[in-house]
Amino acid sequence: MSMQLRHQIRNGVTVVTLDGRLDSETAPRVQQDLRALLPGEGQVVLDLSGTVYMSSAGLRVLLLIYRHAQSGSLRLALTGLTPDVRAIMDATGFLGFFTVVESVDEGVEALTV
Repeated sequence: MSMQLRHQIRNGVTVVTLDGRLDSETAPRVQQDLRALLPGEGQVVLDLSGTVYMSSAGLRVLLLIYRHAQSGSLRLALTGLTPDVRAIMDATGFLGFFTVVESVDEGVEALTV
């Protein structure tokens, strides 16, 4: 199974939806595609509701995106964490890096306040 990325702009916030598996096979392309989609500044919601699996390679992609956001003026929120993805991120301490919200709408609202 591959990973598909979609993006849209909602109230000035870039919303990127990831559908599929974020693993060692898909991570390099996802990382490249995310870098192309993410603005240097502004707000981004990453919607992971369609991410059915995340390996350590996927966590690395999120870490690099987090670092990219911290190096500039980019505010980032995650939504749609499945129980498995949430458990992996919690166990590794990754949840502490991100603003985690329950929906895209909540993420857009949280980032535009």
